[in-house]
Amino acid sequence: MASIFTKIINGDIPAHKILEDDNFIAFLDAFPVQKGHTLIVPKQEIDNIFDVSDDRLSEMVVFAKKVAKSIEKSFSCRKVGVTVIGLEVPHAHIHLIPINEEKDMNFSNPKLKLEAEEMKEIANTIISNL
Repeated sequence: MASIFTKIINGDIPAHKILEDDNFIAFLDAFPVQKGHTLIVPKQEIDNIFDVSDDRLSEMVVFAKKVAKSIEKSFSCRKVGVTVIGLEVPHAHIHLIPINEEKDMNFSNPKLKLEAEEMKEIANTIISNL
């Protein structure tokens, strides 16, 4: 059965897309821990990130870097934190999160509840800084 990320990639489920190419897609996390929290997902459905081929994983990091630089320009943050957890969706992905403190990346914190319009504005801001 296709993962929720594959359904987003195929256009079956809407998402606030930031960037896409033949191999990867970046979109806002639907349950962000910070405004601007973005996911980088390979289009090939692979559960474990370390099962992604070396070449594709390298390309994924370069793709993520481009998005991270845009997030840095879009939000007042000291850095863009990077994490790979992958327990919630069985499809490899990287989290990019604008942070000022380590606690900003704590996934145990309550998730933000943002309206669709605010998510659209966040996506448009990141896109405008690519």
